[in-house]
Amino acid sequence: QVQLVESGGGLVRTGGSLRLSCAASEGTFNDTFSSYTMGWFRQAPGLERDFVATTTWGPGHTYYSESVKGRFTISRDNARNTVYLQMNSLKSEDTAVYYCAARHYGFGATRVVDYTYWGQGTQVTVSS
Repeated sequence: QVQLVESGGGLVRTGGSLRLSCAASEGTFNDTFSSYTMGWFRQAPGLERDFVATTTWGPGHTYYSESVKGRFTISRDNARNTVYLQMNSLKSEDTAVYYCAARHYGFGATRVVDYTYWGQGTQVTVSS
């Protein structure tokens, strides 16, 4: 059972930046952190949980939703068992609860059902 804990959410003005972190508890996964594909999703009130970004196991290829491409950057530090989401040029429509997710191996994981483990989420509110 992989345990994921997100942090870094908060209230930010339109155009501002935030960096989210997701730490995987060492000892809770069956393999090295680098063998897990990590993703970020978000869910606004009344809406479905949507894909934001992913970084694959191994070479760490990254993929983004069209709505965040060019503004958000996903990265990972395998030595710290942590994945990050740098969010720049934030818009009001980015307001949501952001969730970190993990799956063992896998490429092209952009759907909720592609992931096995989830964090509890962190709230991001973008206000003018």
